[in-house]
Amino acid sequence: MLTDEIRKRMFAAMKAGNTVEKEILRVAIGEITTVEARSNTPFTDADVHGILKKLCKGDEETLAATEDPARRADLEEELAVLRSLLPATLGVDEIVVSLAPVTEALRDAKSDGQATGMAMRHLKASGATVDGKDVSAAVARLRA
Repeated sequence: MLTDEIRKRMFAAMKAGNTVEKEILRVAIGEITTVEARSNTPFTDADVHGILKKLCKGDEETLAATEDPARRADLEEELAVLRSLLPATLGVDEIVVSLAPVTEALRDAKSDGQATGMAMRHLKASGATVDGKDVSAAVARLRA
């Protein structure tokens, strides 16, 4: 289970003296525990992925607004740790290749939004893990 892996990595970071990794994993465990307790149901790895993505988004927003080099380095390290726990996502080029079977339908869509929705449904059905911004970029490339 992913929660167990996070705990193991947190303890390993403690022993290694890696403060940044230890603290972000501690925050992740705290979030997971809180949400799990509120929902009164055991968490799946997919639920944990959702929380990790939320933490990544928060760090990305803070990183964009931070100018302090030391804080930026810590945030980048935190993001690397969190992303290492998430399944690999397809890049724009890989998404374009994955959308090959539905390219004509995407080009025929009335709007970019409709085409992106079709692309997301196709990618989700194929089990691909993608970022919405990358899907939008791939759709724009295919519709150009």
